[in-house]
Amino acid sequence: MEKRLFALTLALLLAVGFLVSPEPGASGGRTLIRDASMVLTMDPALGTLQDADVLIDGDHVAAVGRGVSAEGARVVDGRGKIVLPGFVDLHTHLWQSLIRGCATDKELNGWLGGCVLPLQGSTVNDKDAYAGVRLSTLDAIATGVTTVTDWSHAFNPDFVRGNLKALQDSQQRFVFAFMAGTDPWIAPEARRIKTEVIDRNPLAHLQIGTHPASWNVAGVEASEKLAEELGVPLNVHLLESKADPATDQMGVLRRAGAIRPGLLANHVIHATDAELDELAANDVRIAHNPLSNMRLASGIAKVPDLKARNMKIGLGLDGGTNDTSDMFNNMRAAVGLQRAQSADPGRYPTPADVLRMATLGGAEALGLDAEIGSLKPGKKADLQVVNAQALNFAPRFDWASQLVFNTQPVNVQWVFVNGVALKKEGKLVGDTDRVIADAQAASDRVRAILPSK
Repeated sequence: MEKRLFALTLALLLAVGFLVSPEPGASGGRTLIRDASMVLTMDPALGTLQDADVLIDGDHVAAVGRGVSAEGARVVDGRGKIVLPGFVDLHTHLWQSLIRGCATDKELNGWLGGCVLPLQGSTVNDKDAYAGVRLSTLDAIATGVTTVTDWSHAFNPDFVRGNLKALQDSQQRFVFAFMAGTDPWIAPEARRIKTEVIDRNPLAHLQIGTHPASWNVAGVEASEKLAEELGVPLNVHLLESKADPATDQMGVLRRAGAIRPGLLANHVIHATDAELDELAANDVRIAHNPLSNMRLASGIAKVPDLKARNMKIGLGLDGGTNDTSDMFNNMRAAVGLQRAQSADPGRYPTPADVLRMATLGGAEALGLDAEIGSLKPGKKADLQVVNAQALNFAPRFDWASQLVFNTQPVNVQWVFVNGVALKKEGKLVGDTDRVIADAQAASDRVRAILPSK
């Protein structure tokens, strides 16, 4: 009797579809995005395809082309949609969602003094860090960001643990840029993180963050030494504000031996031609943050000059001085700033250029372009599906340009990281209401510490 009941139950489950292949993007499953109206691969050999399929098998892209066969795979209807690689956020501070709207009338140093520096040595804790980072990761996923480079201020060991926990729970690919220095707890904690967290997680990577300045020579030297010990890049804010050249940032980096291949420099607005030549000659990579630079009145980066030197360039959202995780808006700003300054609509970057900067360019800057940044069979399945049949996007004219000039995060229907769907049919996976409530409570605690209200 029990065997017969089990057989009937099994048949019923099969009939209603419970025991078929997993949902699109489930870990280890297969997903076929069928008949996508456009597949923007960002791969020079594959180019842009029309009415094509993308097959995800486990954690990687298995096939891209027309008429792909994938028996047993779950199917996502790609008609009227654009498939492209997930965005790489090359520079951000995820915890800073907790200070959105803080000191909106200040330049960089005024903003830091009112919104960030008072938290050094404060009671901000793991729960606060977790709440802010978790909110930011969901916000970033919503706009198609699949890899984040999170420059953490690492206020204390407790904060670091909460920050990392939220990154891991997000299921995004991430680079954790751990702000180092001379405090005795930092080096042992960095070693522990590398061994116990980063090396065990295929989605995780480590960098060491520091701030080059004449008042932080010992901190920069200690950070560079730690980065070399761990075999990871250094990540710095460089020549962001008009006040930065006076702090001898380049000189401090030179003396520490830190101007070397792989160094990731954020902003680089107020560099001389000779300094750009030096950075380019040493394969230093650049994170361009146009929205943040505008918000803080920092200036306009010489992006065409960086390109002329064949430097690796990506785009960053830059945390609390961006106030949004909208990578489409960031791309528009990257195009618009150069056009407004030069009165030249053909000036670098073009819409095609910023799409590359936000995808393969960011991957190259991180040294991860063998894994991510383009939709090439064998690479990791980090990608997004954009609905082009929306009021703000349709009709079809030049979809590649429309991705930059028209798209909003609401148009992103699917986001896959490592083959796992983190946004499905326009809805984020997870309890967003709870995340928002937790972030509000953490923001209230942080706000009570800050002098700037």
